Amino acid sequence: MQNKDLIGDYLFRCDARLKAIETLRSLKSWSDVVRESQEVVELALKAYLRFHNVMPPRVHDVSPTLEENIALFGKAQTAMVENFIEVSRIMRRDRELAFYGSEDLTPSQFYKEKDAKIAFGMAKDVVQSVVKIVNATLKE
Repeated sequence: MQNKDLIGDYLFRCDARLKAIETLRSLKSWSDVVRESQEVVELALKAYLRFHNVMPPRVHDVSPTLEENIALFGKAQTAMVENFIEVSRIMRRDRELAFYGSEDLTPSQFYKEKDAKIAFGMAKDVVQSVVKIVNATLKE
């Protein structure tokens, strides 16, 4: 069963979070931009999985689930899904580090504007791709 309201809610919240990230960018809080961008990617990809009737796992990196189900998404979406897999892995890697840091790393000193720009760009691209797929299918 597919809960279309839940898919729509995920995508609505992605859009809201992207707007919130703009505020973090204006404050030059680069590590927070990286962290929040990861959460947007995670939520968008979980919407994508749900849209294809795949129950998303309760983990931050959904790349293994995307890989396991790549045949479900169709050949036309293979390159896009491969990109989703890569982005999910990259973003997951920085999730905790960008938020908590470590004994030898302070997030606000480590993450730079370039890191934030890349993370935010990936988040926007994933959301736009998922929204496009969902909207195109719903219009059919």
